[in-house]
Amino acid sequence: HVRATSSKTQNDWKKLLRAAKGCVVARAGRGWRRHSVGKRWQDFRRGGDLGRPTPAVCSTGIALANPHTDPNSHTDPPGLSVMGEAEHRGGWFWRAVRSLKLPFLPLFPGVWLSGERLPKPERGKMRVHKINNVNKALDFIASKGVKLVSIGAEEIVDGNAKMTLGMIWTIILRFAIQDISVEETSAKEGLLLWCQRKTAPYKNVNVQNFHISWKDGLAFNALIHRHRPELIEYDKLRKDDPVTNLNNAFEVAEKYLDIPKMLDAEDIVGTLRPDEKAIMTYVSCFYHAFSGAQKAETAANRICKVLAVNQENEHLMEDYERLASDLLEWIRRTIPWLEDRVPQKTIQEMQQKLEDFRDYRRVHKPPKVQEKCQLEINFNTLQTKLRLSNRPAFMPSEGRMVSDINNGWQHLEQAEKGYEEWLLNEIRRLERLDHLAEKFRQKASIHEAWTDGKEAMLKHRDYETATLSDIKALIRKHEAFESDLAAHQDRVEQIAAIAQELNELDYYDSHNVNTRCQKICDQWDALGSLTQSRREALEKTEKQLETIDQLHLEYAKRAAPFNNWMESAMEDLQDMFIVHTIEEIEGLISAHDQFKSTLPDADREREAILAIHKEAQRIAESNHIKLSGSNPYTTVTPQIINSKWEKVQQLVPKRDHALLEEQSKQQSNEHLRRQFASQANIVGPWIQTKMEVRALRPSLAEPSRASPGRRYERSIVDYKPNLDLLEQQHQLIQEALIFDNKHTNYTMEHIRVGWEQLLTTIARTINEVENQILTRDAKGISQEQMQEFRASFNHFDKVNGSLCPRPCPPPHSPLQGDAEFNRIMSVVDPNHSGLVTFQAFIDFMSRETTDTDTADQVIASFKVLAGDKNFITAEELRRELPPDQAEYCIARMAPYQGPDAVPGALDYKSFSTALYGESDL
Repeated sequence: HVRATSSKTQNDWKKLLRAAKGCVVARAGRGWRRHSVGKRWQDFRRGGDLGRPTPAVCSTGIALANPHTDPNSHTDPPGLSVMGEAEHRGGWFWRAVRSLKLPFLPLFPGVWLSGERLPKPERGKMRVHKINNVNKALDFIASKGVKLVSIGAEEIVDGNAKMTLGMIWTIILRFAIQDISVEETSAKEGLLLWCQRKTAPYKNVNVQNFHISWKDGLAFNALIHRHRPELIEYDKLRKDDPVTNLNNAFEVAEKYLDIPKMLDAEDIVGTLRPDEKAIMTYVSCFYHAFSGAQKAETAANRICKVLAVNQENEHLMEDYERLASDLLEWIRRTIPWLEDRVPQKTIQEMQQKLEDFRDYRRVHKPPKVQEKCQLEINFNTLQTKLRLSNRPAFMPSEGRMVSDINNGWQHLEQAEKGYEEWLLNEIRRLERLDHLAEKFRQKASIHEAWTDGKEAMLKHRDYETATLSDIKALIRKHEAFESDLAAHQDRVEQIAAIAQELNELDYYDSHNVNTRCQKICDQWDALGSLTQSRREALEKTEKQLETIDQLHLEYAKRAAPFNNWMESAMEDLQDMFIVHTIEEIEGLISAHDQFKSTLPDADREREAILAIHKEAQRIAESNHIKLSGSNPYTTVTPQIINSKWEKVQQLVPKRDHALLEEQSKQQSNEHLRRQFASQANIVGPWIQTKMEVRALRPSLAEPSRASPGRRYERSIVDYKPNLDLLEQQHQLIQEALIFDNKHTNYTMEHIRVGWEQLLTTIARTINEVENQILTRDAKGISQEQMQEFRASFNHFDKVNGSLCPRPCPPPHSPLQGDAEFNRIMSVVDPNHSGLVTFQAFIDFMSRETTDTDTADQVIASFKVLAGDKNFITAEELRRELPPDQAEYCIARMAPYQGPDAVPGALDYKSFSTALYGESDL
């Protein structure tokens, strides 16, 4: 037993000792025990005994203990008796270890791991015995290829710690790491490559070395999760918590994989660069722990490889059988198709057979050739593989040998010979038949298209409703059709000849051809018969229509004048006659009586015209001719004639009644005319007589002369009741719409005007006399002057108060000369009305004969006020004139426009002339 006596050197060599501990822990092989060395190591760290050395397995998975030994046995494994005896005896080696004060597992893990038995150790306790025992172990280690440089049994027996630890690392490197090989690389590189491949799928893991890449602990967890995913929940690990990650990996490895906890998480995290050898040693434990699975995988791969070869061979056999069956089946189906020489009916079907054959040559056969070739290649390849894999030769099933396939292929090749040539010859034959058939169909289609509608046209009885011109056009059209029909005779003969040839060549569709040809021939015969029948019907109808046309023409010639006579008669009978005398109405009655005497002859003419129409209708109906419409020569139908005749018969009595009423009315009007004329012939002359009497021409010298004019006016007014009676009679005439009266030349309008003129003349004369008296008194005109003025005025007076120029006025009259007369007329008649009253004449004569102010005198006066200037100012007017008169002049004077004008200058000349009416101001 090795007692763990703690010392300060324990922590110094902890890592290396843990590595040494790990070397004795390996992955258990199939059927071997697992040993918890880790648990014993934990007991050792707590200060307990390691107890008896535990059996272990070597790095290759071969257990050191006998597999037939009791699993619960605690006996030393074979080959460890020397170490066990040395331990039990407290030999020099263990004492040397104890002298180093190191908690240590058995010193020679290489011996322990090898699984081989060493020579029996010496029993002595002397130094020489210890050295001999150590040399035996060192020789064994050296025989395994471990090079121990500068170290011997004496250094170990003497307790040289440095040399002893170096030897331990060398042993670890040899037995735990050096045997690791991945793709022919060194141990370290192979172990690193193994780690990289196993951790490649994991995030945040990038193994590039054996120090820094393992600090976060994710790489350890990834190795475990890759092989035992049920032990670790990798997705819950965090890169920023390396201590938890490391402890989780160490605990899981120790608990479930029997890999002792060789490393401390705090040491790895707290070290800038973790110890590479310690991590390599710990990682190698994972490699060995999972190497058993790799070996099982290798064994499975070998089995799979053998099975794959066998499966591949079986697959090739199955493929051969399947391909051979398919190819033979294809040959079996194709040969009857190629040997079929039954011709098709149509060229399209034969061309389809040719196209199918070409598709067979171009599409279907080449793959089968490839399949046949590939089938032979697969057969030879399969036989070669079977021979190389020590398998018996492949024997296809009966009928599927390569020779069977070759025989079937030769039969196929023979069937192909002549098939294409037969197809081409048959196609050429069918092409000729199709050409004839197409020619037949083309000619038949042209003929049928030409004949389409011809029977209906020939059977159509359109001539029954046609006019004579239409019949003539139909006859000409029919003649053209007969010429066209004769021209188509050759085509019908050609169609029959082609059909005969197709029958002789045994055309497949001869039945349809014959049927169509027979139909065409029958139709042709029917067209000939219908053509002759139509010609006869057209000619017969033409003769009948010519007769009807003559009747229509005669009807039109007689119906048109008769219709015009009736329209004129209706117009006359309905005419609104206007008569004013009894003679006129008596003339209308006489003319109407004369018209009524012609009605019997008109009725006989009407009956004759209608008989012509009835004859035309009879001919059409008896010959089944449907007249297309009314008479082409006239629009006057019998219905129109009868209707208008009835209208005439109705209008004649109405006209009689109207004429009698008008006759009675004219007799009444004549009485009114005579009554009015008798009264008008009395009143009219009386007024005319009174207008010609010049009773009022009193002398201006005697003012009392005005009283007889008033008495004369009263006598005229007393005659007014005679005019009122005449007005009453005129009212009756107007109500009767009487516009003329041959019994008198006087109208009521003339009488009214005469009466009004009479009254006006009387009033004017009285007024004139009164004004003359006033003028005479106001102007101091003497009696002689007034008489001279009256003589001059009467000389020109033509309409009682109007002046008309006389070529030679009386001597000593101031109205001498045309120029002077025109000047005077412009003064007394400024409006140019042509009428000058005696009062205006007296005013003019008084101005001409008396001393009065003139415009020139006023201008001269304004010039004096203006200081001989051509204008005057407002200040001068206000200075010289009274204020109201000055403002009157300023408001009415126009601004002066002369060259010597000054601001505010006024034109007194235009103002002065305007005062006397000599300007437009």
